[in-house]
Amino acid sequence: MQNTETLLQIRDLYKRFSISGDLLDQLQFKGGKLTRHQEFVHAINGVSLDIAKGEALCVVGESGCGKSTVARTVMGLLNPSSGTISYEGKRIDDLSAQALMPYRKKMQMIFQNPYASLNPRMTINETLSEPVSFHNPSWNKGEVRDKVHEVMFSVGVDPSWGVRFPHEFSGGQRQRISIARALAVDPEFIVADEPISALDVSIQAQVLNLMMDAQEQRDLTYMFITHDLSVVEHFGSRVAVMYLGTLCELATSEQLFDSPRHPYTKALLSAIPKLQDDRPNHIKLQGEVPTPVNLPTGCVFHGRCPHADKRCQEEIPKLIATDSGSQVACHAIEEGRI
Repeated sequence: MQNTETLLQIRDLYKRFSISGDLLDQLQFKGGKLTRHQEFVHAINGVSLDIAKGEALCVVGESGCGKSTVARTVMGLLNPSSGTISYEGKRIDDLSAQALMPYRKKMQMIFQNPYASLNPRMTINETLSEPVSFHNPSWNKGEVRDKVHEVMFSVGVDPSWGVRFPHEFSGGQRQRISIARALAVDPEFIVADEPISALDVSIQAQVLNLMMDAQEQRDLTYMFITHDLSVVEHFGSRVAVMYLGTLCELATSEQLFDSPRHPYTKALLSAIPKLQDDRPNHIKLQGEVPTPVNLPTGCVFHGRCPHADKRCQEEIPKLIATDSGSQVACHAIEEGRI
């Protein structure tokens, strides 16, 4: 990673969703007294991350670990319950819609489902022209059209197809159009929320390569959300591993795949199908993933970890730097037990 200048900074981020219904649903009679009972899904629990300018940070973990919630909170689609998000050193999570406008142009998002993220009633030209016109009000129609054609050409979509509607394209072509929409306003930072998981395997590599080329040509910074670890090895400069809304490990791609430290990361990497006979034995974790409604005390992974002790059950581990330069949240590693 050549550049160490921090572009995006996340500090102690928490996000919880109420599942208690309205006030009347929360009121209960207990022991002759009227009490209020509230329940929450604890989606993000104290995540802190720095994303450096020019890098591709991959956030990985199994379904329900909170990685997409982190992405949507960073983009302002969800408000954090607590914590701060800063862009180029300026806090943005508490800004009004008007004050956020300059950041809307700098920060763009590519969504998971290309079949749902494009408006079926708008042609491709209209879909791509709308953000360009909105963020560049002084441009005339010719300048907007030139920009749309340029960005369509850069993602491998023929500009003459702009008169068509989304249903006339395949999934891979739609995702290329979604990428073009994100690139149309010349952003600096792109959050990609599982952008290839809905595509055929034969198309995934093309879309990934397109995103890597765009990064090189436009000096982009990516936050790439995925559960596919083979993508991470190909695409990411650094990897953040999440489990049940918390950050387990943060390392460069090489470090993570060569020498994973956290017990959960080891189990996750052992599940990747490999052709070699000398692959390490698959680590089978005991038990089930706990519910994010009632989080375990201490380390959220302690119920499934073979190295857990009393401290792991009571005290939440903090991210600590290891000798290799990676960061791990694990009491057993801190104490030298593993």
